[in-house]
Amino acid sequence: MSVPLTLLGLLEREPSHGYDLKRDYDSLFGRGKPLPYGQVYATLGRLARDGKVMAGEAEPGDGPERKRYVITEAGATEFETWLQDPVAPEPNLQSVLFTKVVLALMLGRDAETYLDTQRAAHLRRMRELTELRRTGALVDALLADHGLFHLEADLRWIDLTVARLDALATEVRS
Repeated sequence: MSVPLTLLGLLEREPSHGYDLKRDYDSLFGRGKPLPYGQVYATLGRLARDGKVMAGEAEPGDGPERKRYVITEAGATEFETWLQDPVAPEPNLQSVLFTKVVLALMLGRDAETYLDTQRAAHLRRMRELTELRRTGALVDALLADHGLFHLEADLRWIDLTVARLDALATEVRS
C-alpha cells in the first residue's frame, strides 16, 4: 500500500491534522498493522517538501500545537493519476512458498511436510477471516473476502504442487 498516496486521498476529502489522518488510515486501511505516528509525520513532511501538501500555521489545542494539512493542486493531480491507474496484477512468480518448496527438494528435505504445515496455517487464517467477514463491518468483510480469495488460490497451488512434488524434485535436483 502506498502510504503517501493514501494520505493524499484522505486529505483530498478534507484538510486534516496528522493525528486525524492516522486515525482514519488505521480505521480504514490499517487492519492489524496501524500506521506509526512517526511515519505519518515523516510522510507529511516529504509531501510538503515536494509541494503536494501545505501545512497550515500551528494551532493551539489541548496538547502540543497541531498543524492542519491541505492537499495542493500537485498533490491532487498525483492522487488522481494514481487512482485512475490500474494496479499491476501480481503473478507471484517468485513467491516465498515456491522458494521454500524448491529449496527443500534441492536439499533432500521433506517439502510435503512443509506444504502440509503451510496448508494448516492458511486454513487457520481463513477461519479467522471468515469470522471477521461474518461479524465485522462492511469494510472488514470486503478486506476479509480479498484475503480469503488469495488464501484459496494458495491452497489450490499447494494441492497442485503436492501432486507434482516427485516430478519437481527430479527437475530441481538435476
